[in-house]
Amino acid sequence: MSPFVFPRPTALAQAWLAALLRPGDRVIDATLGNGHDALFLAQCVGVEGKVIGFDIQVEALESSSQLLESRGIPQHCYEWHQCSHACMSEYVNQPVKAVMFNLGYLPGADHAVITEAHETLTALHAASQIVEVGGMITIVCYPGHPGGDREKSAVCEWASQQGDEWHVVHFEKHATMRPAPMLVALQRKERGR
Repeated sequence: MSPFVFPRPTALAQAWLAALLRPGDRVIDATLGNGHDALFLAQCVGVEGKVIGFDIQVEALESSSQLLESRGIPQHCYEWHQCSHACMSEYVNQPVKAVMFNLGYLPGADHAVITEAHETLTALHAASQIVEVGGMITIVCYPGHPGGDREKSAVCEWASQQGDEWHVVHFEKHATMRPAPMLVALQRKERGR
């Protein structure tokens, strides 16, 4: 049997960011969830770097902290904010190398508490203002839950308007039993490229 070669969108986002990030970089996990992206980012940027994370649910901040602590990530390497990713610009005004979004709901928690399209668009605008040249924004969308299809459409529409300053890529499986997660990734262009 042939191996399955198409990666999960989250794995693809991490692969692209792993090739980009360096020790000392500042990065954002816009939707902490259970902390897996935050851990990945912290491992990429090392003890000289910084991961700034956002989530509205205290359980997400706690589980993210526990995960990073269990993997030996020093506390000075990250800071969490219990608020919507839409509030990003209130807490970050220095350039960052990357912003990761993993939309939807917190696994293992109340599935009625989801990221909302209007807040995600506010956060994407904020992220687009602070990512440095060559830096990246990755957005994993989950259209298979209530509200997820609207959010995916809003993200795709926003991304389609960013071509002047960003390289934009969509990775999505088709012909699936139910709507599959998808990845939208943007890398800020150098001037004239």
